[in-house]
Amino acid sequence: MAPPLLFDLSLLNFERPVHDAAAIEAVNPHRGHMRLIDAIVYASDDYKQCAAYHDIRPDAFWVPGHIPGRPLFPGVLMIEASAQLASFVCLHRLGGEAFMGFAGVDDVKFRGQVVPGDRFVTLIKEIEFRKRRSVSLAQGVVNGNLVFEARITGMPM
Repeated sequence: MAPPLLFDLSLLNFERPVHDAAAIEAVNPHRGHMRLIDAIVYASDDYKQCAAYHDIRPDAFWVPGHIPGRPLFPGVLMIEASAQLASFVCLHRLGGEAFMGFAGVDDVKFRGQVVPGDRFVTLIKEIEFRKRRSVSLAQGVVNGNLVFEARITGMPM
């Protein structure tokens, strides 16, 4: 049985993002095809909980090769999207002056498929924050269904 979602999806406002792509790029270094957050659509007052989305485009770089005739958003990119949001959460709280290194991923489970045309929503709940380490729970949701979960560890540098 899937765990409950980290927070209520009714908190998300896709019509009025909290941060757009330009604001995300002001904090995170990812650009082009590797920026896997289109907008942040929820942030708690303390920024320990955030939600973002990435629209899965039919012309994405991975579509022709992962899996021809039946393209699936790669699980490693679900992890990357979650790591990018976790990075934003940590760096935003640090004032954006640091770089966030990906230090680990644990307890990963894939519970569904993500395909072109889907909106992949990433939920992050920061559970540990130290000067040299940030740990977040991450979930990926499509159409209200949990498709991915993990524990993401990052290291501000």
